[in-house]
Amino acid sequence: MSNMQDTIGQNIQDRIEQETEQARAACDVSGSNSPECAAAWDAVEELQAEASHQKQSKPKNSLEKYCDANPEADECRVYED
Repeated sequence: MSNMQDTIGQNIQDRIEQETEQARAACDVSGSNSPECAAAWDAVEELQAEASHQKQSKPKNSLEKYCDANPEADECRVYED
C-alpha cells in the first residue's frame, strides 16, 4: 500500500471512530430506537463500506499507467471480439 493510500485509510478510520462516538451519543440522547440513532449508525456503516471498498481496489500496474498517459500507443490497443 502506498503512503497516500495509508493516509486515506487512516483518515477513514479516524472518521469511523468519530462517527461511532457520535452514533453512541445520539443513541444515548434519543434512545436506541430513534430515527436519529438509526441515521447515525447508517453513517458509520457507509464509512465502513467505503473503507472496505478502498482496501479491495488494486493499484494500477506500469502498463495501465502508461496506457492512461498514452492511450494511442500500440501497446494500449484494445481489440474487440
